[in-house]
Amino acid sequence: MASAPALLSSAALDTDSSDSPSSDSPRADVTSTFADLALPAPLQRAIDGLGFVTPSPIQERAIPALLDGRDITGVAQTGTGKTAAFGVPLLAAVDPSERRVQALVLTPTRELAMQVAAAITSFAVHLPGLQVVSVYGGAPFLPQKSALARGAQVVVGTPGRIIDHLERKTLDLHGVKFLVLDEADEMLRMGFAEDVDRILSDAPQQRQTALFSATMPAAIRRVAQTHLTDPVDITVKAKAKTTAAISQSYAVVPFRQKVDALCRVLEMSTGDATIVFVRTKSACDEVGAALAARGVSAAALNGDVPQKDRERIVEKLRSGAIDVLVATDVAARGLDVERIDLVVNFDAPRETESYTHRIGRTGRAGRTGRALTFFTPREIFQVRVIERATGSTMEKISPPTAADVAKHRMTTVLAAAAKRVARPRLDDFRSSLVSFAEENSLSIYDVAAAVLANASGDDGAPAEREIDTEAFTRQQHRADRSDRGATASGRGDTRRDKFGARDSRDDRTRPEPRRRKSEGPAGPRWRVAVGRNHGVRPAGIVGAITGEGGIAGRDLGRIDIFDTYSVVEIAANLSPAAVGKIASATVSGQKLRIRREA
Repeated sequence: MASAPALLSSAALDTDSSDSPSSDSPRADVTSTFADLALPAPLQRAIDGLGFVTPSPIQERAIPALLDGRDITGVAQTGTGKTAAFGVPLLAAVDPSERRVQALVLTPTRELAMQVAAAITSFAVHLPGLQVVSVYGGAPFLPQKSALARGAQVVVGTPGRIIDHLERKTLDLHGVKFLVLDEADEMLRMGFAEDVDRILSDAPQQRQTALFSATMPAAIRRVAQTHLTDPVDITVKAKAKTTAAISQSYAVVPFRQKVDALCRVLEMSTGDATIVFVRTKSACDEVGAALAARGVSAAALNGDVPQKDRERIVEKLRSGAIDVLVATDVAARGLDVERIDLVVNFDAPRETESYTHRIGRTGRAGRTGRALTFFTPREIFQVRVIERATGSTMEKISPPTAADVAKHRMTTVLAAAAKRVARPRLDDFRSSLVSFAEENSLSIYDVAAAVLANASGDDGAPAEREIDTEAFTRQQHRADRSDRGATASGRGDTRRDKFGARDSRDDRTRPEPRRRKSEGPAGPRWRVAVGRNHGVRPAGIVGAITGEGGIAGRDLGRIDIFDTYSVVEIAANLSPAAVGKIASATVSGQKLRIRREA
């Protein structure tokens, strides 16, 4: 088996240091750390740097078998770390110097294809020349064709769109030596059996194949018997279900209004303490600063915080000196504070395993807890994935409105006033109130109402903007209709049939776009000092910004490439430190020198 170095990022490793090895592993040399898996040195060094020690059960058993060149069938639930379990050996099998498709991952949905591609891309961040492309229906065909033509070594896609590329001769599988079926049972349930069988038959027989499925019905067994060679069967028992002591809910929130929504949620909360989970270190700093600026007693905790400061922050949280902790997944490991009764996933976790660990920070010591997750419309598919993996139900709620917050404030002020009425020395205040009303020809009720408004934080300024969930709900409905049309034929992607699903061949009439449009949300525009004359490609810009800025590829929007510079939309908040790192990064031999456009 080819051996190529690979690097994992904490965003995509899909595991947590609290995982323990599987007790039913058939191997005699049961491992306990990643160091025991005999990974390539660069990969092990990366894992050590990220602080990961213990692999999840599926990683512990699948990675060695795949590194040994064996085919495997893996029965494991979503969120058990499957992406890393096949992603690491996949990259070890790929030669970045060969500009052809060497690895193919099939997924049932476009959302999962995007997610897996992003994860594998983050694994390969330090593999020069390696490209990962995701292809799926419901998206323009030509950009995917162009990405494949540039020599991508790893392709992640849905079966219907993969077939389209094969039929149009834009995808060649002759060089494939590693093939993965992810969520195979879901693919067959969606009617992809014929497409999957064709793709597996078209791929070279001398290849390595990994099949992952949440269940192993007879149909999946037949696929394994037909297309896999003497596979190692790996079954990982499902993790314990999420505790019933935690009520779980979610809200669809536009990216730019997450901070507003969070502040309103925190103000409406009647609990003791809250942990707010974010995805990156830069987001941790930005959200913590935004809360502090709004008067919230909050602190930020990420992997860069020294141990001494970490202990001080945690002690403040325990004692009540602070009520809100903004944290990354890595920084919150091992955190056990009984007074936490609310967990807010400001950034939706990428894996259900991470979700379970996050919300497990509340509902401890016999207390009840609450968990609220913010999803953008592009992430809403994760609700079903989480519910299926955890065996629980997430209630959809709307973020509090400005009127909700005002009413809550008034209720709080009036409750305090009721207690004050029962205490002495109010006569002077009554007299002052009556005198002021008479002198200014005002109703005593108007004066009392004004005092109540001021005490509630309402100074008469224009009302805060509402969080526009309706527009995003309409957008999601359109996406849902598109998905239903795309999957109606059983192909799941692109062909027009009696159900009216559009044939992606219509895309061939569209001109090649001059700009790169990503799946990420729009955001502020940033200029980088590298352009067409330097031979830059969008992937190079994306890799440099995400790698140095500590943000995800989905946070990048449109990229316009001009002769001597490019303009990038970045929805994530960039800290000054992140901007400095990006500015010093080099792409096509040029420093980016990034700056915000006016």
